[in-house]
Amino acid sequence: MHFLFCDLDLEHATEQARAVLFKETGETDWHALRAALMARFPGLPDADGLRTLESLTLHSAALDDPAILHLDREQEMTRVVIEHEFMTDASSVHAAKSIEAELGTLRLAASASPYPIWLVGMDGRIQWFNTAYETLATAARPDQTGMDEPLFTPDPDELDDKRTLRVAVKIAETGTTEWYNVTATEVDGGIIYHAVDINAVIEAEVAQRNFVQTLAKTFAHLSIGLAIFDRNGQLALFNPAMVDLTSLPVEFLSGRPALLAFFDRLRDNRVMPEPKNYSSWRQEISDMIAAATHASYQETWTLDTGHTYRVSGRPHPDGAVAFLIEDITAEISLTRNFRAELELGQSLMDTFEDALAVFSSAGVLTFCNSAFREMWNMDPDCSFADVTIVDSIKEWQAQTAPNPAWADIRDFVMKLGERAPWEADVIHLQDGPYTVRLSPIASGATVVRFAENLPLPAPAPRIKV
Repeated sequence: MHFLFCDLDLEHATEQARAVLFKETGETDWHALRAALMARFPGLPDADGLRTLESLTLHSAALDDPAILHLDREQEMTRVVIEHEFMTDASSVHAAKSIEAELGTLRLAASASPYPIWLVGMDGRIQWFNTAYETLATAARPDQTGMDEPLFTPDPDELDDKRTLRVAVKIAETGTTEWYNVTATEVDGGIIYHAVDINAVIEAEVAQRNFVQTLAKTFAHLSIGLAIFDRNGQLALFNPAMVDLTSLPVEFLSGRPALLAFFDRLRDNRVMPEPKNYSSWRQEISDMIAAATHASYQETWTLDTGHTYRVSGRPHPDGAVAFLIEDITAEISLTRNFRAELELGQSLMDTFEDALAVFSSAGVLTFCNSAFREMWNMDPDCSFADVTIVDSIKEWQAQTAPNPAWADIRDFVMKLGERAPWEADVIHLQDGPYTVRLSPIASGATVVRFAENLPLPAPAPRIKV
């Protein structure tokens, strides 16, 4: 067979050559030739590769086919000659050899495929299978029984819209189970099946399911109510504490309500305070969900029942959002009681005429009364930084006569371990003599008390009887 091309157009061909060429169609004559010869002579160049060649020799892909293709190019003219062992009826020989070459390629691709492939006839028995299926069948059936019966027998009615079904195979050698996605394709005379190993997918799903179960068990024991809404704004997960804190019916929460419907129901049940402008508040919640990558939402609800809830929203980049409702009634009550006790203690100390100050074990001024503020013109509450014993002594020294006792007072406040009460006399430049009494108290703190030294009263006259 001889072909002569001018660039990509056929100029001349033998009768046998034209019979081969015109059996295929293409955009150009060269494209048609390449499509006709590609199965038998792989490596034939495309249009761009042809223009860069001077000569090329290709042997047939089949080992029992002695045909050789010679290509010679000079300027824009290209000559293609196919030499055959058989000199008669070359086109028929080429057609047969092309089919054999293509069949060999398809067999090689099917046999080398890592996925099991098999053909089931209309009688339900296997007509053909590849090496991967044979290996799997041998592992599942070591006794080689029923090899003509398919390992996978999916019911056509069980296949989904994509004609796939997930099935499992028990491996007799190891006792393990392997999972496959089986795809069924109807062909003439039967059904061809392709199986894809999905063991890694199954393991990931099992791990995810176990992780979700672990989280669910953890959430079930939390005292904080948890409600997780998916990217569509529907309730995806909640724990029992949410039911206890909100008194919402389980049926309502199990129905996967929308986020705004969830808060509407809280408002109807008077589980949340009535907002001044509920429509704008709904818009704030909607904006928070939309801005999933921004700051979190947090608010404190004081209910008519006397309970106080801390509500937190934690948006996520994928559009999901988690709401936590925590009952902080006890915490608020404790804080209020503690604040009341502090105010009571402060009022009690303010009734003393002596100036009192309490320093921590680190030497920081933590407490003082109004007499102390008036005496030394100091107000620790107005200071941005902590007032220490060193800062205080500097102020005391500036308002008193020189006295070496200040250094001892500083050392006494900063000293660790056992200490005994101690006092010293100082002279205030305006108010006169004072006695400084230092008393250790709990946690290494020290009470510093300034008592004014009043003159002793004159003794009463004796009355003679």
